[in-house]
Amino acid sequence: MIRQRLARAIVRAKGFQMVGEVPPTGILVGAPHTSNWDFITMLLVMWHDGAHPRVLVKKQLFKGPLGWLLKAFGGVPLDRDNASTVVGDLAREAKSGEPFRLILAAEGTRSKGDYWKSGFLRLSRDTGLPITLAFYDPPTRTMGFGPTFLASDDLSADMDIVRTFYADKQGIKPANATPPRLREEG
Repeated sequence: MIRQRLARAIVRAKGFQMVGEVPPTGILVGAPHTSNWDFITMLLVMWHDGAHPRVLVKKQLFKGPLGWLLKAFGGVPLDRDNASTVVGDLAREAKSGEPFRLILAAEGTRSKGDYWKSGFLRLSRDTGLPITLAFYDPPTRTMGFGPTFLASDDLSADMDIVRTFYADKQGIKPANATPPRLREEG
């Protein structure tokens, strides 16, 4: 309740409008991922409606007091060298029957890259959990949730949904955004 009140107060004070509804379960893709503030803004988006998600964060940040804080906020350490292991562990957890919400930045980095990571699609296919596209768009003063879909066997069709939704979303530092495309698309 405290997190929800805090999130609503911050969103209101910053003059942002929430769009869409927090999904009851699933994988939430937060994009564009262009700044260190993206973690906080995605938590605000989720907490605004009372949700308490898990958040994938690179394992190097879990050292010292920051590690304790990240875990308290639902952080899950991601070893980028063994990402498939983490995805497998999360798939098992998601199948447990407990409510499961996981936020991840499919871009994988705050700086401009060439490709997004495909783990969110694999996790959806492996668990049957829906993917919801979440965003923070300072130019329009909006934040929240977009479409929800299940990953299919058609990678390009799934990514077309992602590309269409994020086409006009800029993030905090637009020059750092990685266009939504996967290496596997060819």
